Amino acid sequence: MFYYGTGRRKTASARVFIKLGNGKILINKNELKKNIKNINLYCLIIQPLELTNNVNTFNIKITVTGGGFQSQAEAIRHGISRALLAYNNNLRYKLRMNGYLKRDSREVERKKIGLKKARKSPQFSKR
Repeated sequence: MFYYGTGRRKTASARVFIKLGNGKILINKNELKKNIKNINLYCLIIQPLELTNNVNTFNIKITVTGGGFQSQAEAIRHGISRALLAYNNNLRYKLRMNGYLKRDSREVERKKIGLKKARKSPQFSKR
């Protein structure tokens, strides 16, 4: 029996499957410690597991696409939180109070015609 959660952040999307096991985490068929070199991103990913005392309880399989390293890590955290919620609905209060269930919907604003970036305009010339 496995539990599923989808996490998203910016353009990154993570599909998370958890099942009872010994704490093995695979991201795109690679181990977590080999795939994530930055210790801050590693800590960000396992935050929901540490909060609910489930670090070595589940085997987790994750497929993540799009975005950069930071947004992928945040999408994974969101997906793990949702999967934990599918496993046990009593964890909702803890996860929600720490903001792990909230979908951060901020995205990059598109570039407009005639401007250099989304809002930056060309330098004005008086003459």
